[in-house]
Amino acid sequence: MAASGAEPQVLVQYLVLRKDLSQAPFSWPAGALVAQACHAATAALHTHRDHPHTAAYLQELGRMRKVVLEAPDETTLKELAETLQQKNIDHVLWLEQPENIATCIAFRPYPKEEVGQYLKKFRLFK
Repeated sequence: MAASGAEPQVLVQYLVLRKDLSQAPFSWPAGALVAQACHAATAALHTHRDHPHTAAYLQELGRMRKVVLEAPDETTLKELAETLQQKNIDHVLWLEQPENIATCIAFRPYPKEEVGQYLKKFRLFK
């Protein structure tokens, strides 16, 4: 909890979306990609709804912050998901059905500085 007079903790929900889905041979339209990010974000918020960071994030809907990054391909997205799992970083890997295609990772809300190191390691965050 922030001390009296201190700035409140900045919570951010990071999403990592596959860039290759917008390119040939997939060529998914922008709306389909946005839908994948929305599905993943909603699933992560629901899955981690009892975490104090998620509750705090949802208290001020007008102040929610999301950062959307891109992974070059499915392999990179799955490697990131595996690393996050090993490091106990709460997230959801969204799989589009019925094809079972990994499309997006959504983190639960985290303090801004807490997960950047994992994203930098995958060169998703400059």
